Amino acid sequence: MSTPQPPELLRPVAADARETTEIGRFLGWLERERGLRFDDYDALHRWSVDDLEGFWSAIAGFFEVRFATPPERVLGRREMPGAEWFPGATLNYAEHAVGLPEDADGVAVVAYSQSRERVELTWGQLREQVARARAGLQRLGVGRGDRVVAYLPNIPETLVAFLATASLGAVWASCAPEFGARSVVDRFGQIEPTVLLAVAGYGYGAKDVDRREQVAQIRAGLPTVRHVVHVPYGENTLPGAVGWDELVAEAADLAFHPVPFAHPLCVLFSSGTTGKPKAIVHGHGGILLEHCKNHGLSWDLRPGDRILWFSTTAWMMWNALVSGLLVRASIVMIDGNPLHPDLRWQWRVAAETGATLMGASPGFLMACRKEGARPAAEFDLSRVRQIGAAGSPLPPEGYRWVAEQFGPGVLLNVGSGGTDVCSGIVQGSPLQPVWAGEISGPCLGVDAQAFDERGDAVVGELGELVITAPMPSMPVGFWGDGDGTRYRDAYFDLYPGVWRHGDWVRFSAAGSAVIAGRSDATLNRGGVRLGTAEFYRVVEELPEVADSLVVHLEDPAGGNGELLLYVQLREPAELDDALCRRISTALRTELSPRHVPDGIAAVPVVPRNRTGKKLELPAKRILLGAALDDVASRDVLADPAALDPFVELAAARGER
Repeated sequence: MSTPQPPELLRPVAADARETTEIGRFLGWLERERGLRFDDYDALHRWSVDDLEGFWSAIAGFFEVRFATPPERVLGRREMPGAEWFPGATLNYAEHAVGLPEDADGVAVVAYSQSRERVELTWGQLREQVARARAGLQRLGVGRGDRVVAYLPNIPETLVAFLATASLGAVWASCAPEFGARSVVDRFGQIEPTVLLAVAGYGYGAKDVDRREQVAQIRAGLPTVRHVVHVPYGENTLPGAVGWDELVAEAADLAFHPVPFAHPLCVLFSSGTTGKPKAIVHGHGGILLEHCKNHGLSWDLRPGDRILWFSTTAWMMWNALVSGLLVRASIVMIDGNPLHPDLRWQWRVAAETGATLMGASPGFLMACRKEGARPAAEFDLSRVRQIGAAGSPLPPEGYRWVAEQFGPGVLLNVGSGGTDVCSGIVQGSPLQPVWAGEISGPCLGVDAQAFDERGDAVVGELGELVITAPMPSMPVGFWGDGDGTRYRDAYFDLYPGVWRHGDWVRFSAAGSAVIAGRSDATLNRGGVRLGTAEFYRVVEELPEVADSLVVHLEDPAGGNGELLLYVQLREPAELDDALCRRISTALRTELSPRHVPDGIAAVPVVPRNRTGKKLELPAKRILLGAALDDVASRDVLADPAALDPFVELAAARGER
């Protein structure tokens, strides 16, 4: 394999970053309050992972975390798994998210949907709605530790219900209404909820979607549910359900039940594309501190700012979006088809709402590039200071496109993390340079490294992404995993005491990172492991290719196996011999001869889950003979039929 070339510097650290950003303000606070001076990000990061107690106590102090009961110390037990953060402390996430009474007249929430007109909530209205919903949930018998689940889209009522649930010390979980009943029951059934909130339908672009049958099936599959609350959205209703208006009918005082630092706040679910979804429990204090740190110091959000980041309620980015409220930034909630009526719609919303942070998927940014969109020229995006990107790797061409469109005044912040920590592990900040095709480095408080198979740290070569010191937002545990066996097996199976995240990564000597795909999907060819992301960067630059998927079928006898590439073509392209040769030549020239596939085939659509991740492993398992229903539920697929061609391809392989 060719030696990685030095990355192309697209944006150095701004000269005034210490004076104009939140992370710069944090540096000044550390110097005044703690007598600590750091000259650059690397020094700050090293301190943040070497002195965990000093760093996380500083985060609590800088962001004015309000403890109902002060902690005995910052970190009790340090070993992973089972690190004990802020023992003895009590607090409540929701108290920090609803603002303060003096914020009452400012706008907290702006919501767009294809089911109704735009909605706005001020901070005062948000506080009132949360108080009313809290009282309504109490009337339904909800108390500390009870589970409240939502089959709801990304709308203000969902936010209100979440914060009301958290204020009571009850536990929240949500699924997007495009999920089918089986997928929802597979998730919610694990946590035995008492209240289900649901919509009877929604709009997706120009299409009205009826979900009454799915809600009935979900209700039937959740025997512990005592009450269903119908959130009106569209024309349909849910007979026999408590109405949202009834839930929030009575005025009430806003209160917050203090809970221990690790008390469950919410349950997030893994994708369920490689097995039963994991029910990942996150705690009040861990999410509060991590999101204050992330949103303030990496995303540079502050009072008066506004974050727009499209997400459904089934993705951890929904939790990240609503946590913008923690740092007094307002949020833009988008529901429906994010590409309707066209690719430029999200940019128009960003301009209309005055977004200061615009988050987007790498796929969306690359689609805008291919279509020739010029967002900064076409729309007034003068308030935007950061473009965020997460969910999958962004090719270098995407970095250059953003730099060309927005110039040096806008920071492109590409990150990678996940549901498991509900935040970033590697990303950028105003104190870090931006290199084409590379994530700027590990996040503050995250001791991220690449390990080889022996458990040694490596630089300049691919390895397992690991975290060698605890983070407050690591899961409290998995629901129903009493002895912690599943939790340990998920993250600590390979390197005892070290978190293995499941990504394949290369860190440069400068500290920047390239995520090369999931480590369980990496390709072992002739003893050399190849990351899938580098394939996609090359293949998807060809104008005929809209999307691609690569899998390696190992040879049980120890041979090289088969490296197979599947491409989704743009009309009117055809996969003829000439295009196959061009693909192979591009891979050989830009990567290495090892990257040339043994076979190339066209598929109607590349299988992805609903958060946009490519499903290499399910496709591979099907090609090796597994049944589709044993590999993935159709409900978790962005296109329910996307894996069907692989079933046909597997059958054809079996006939050879």
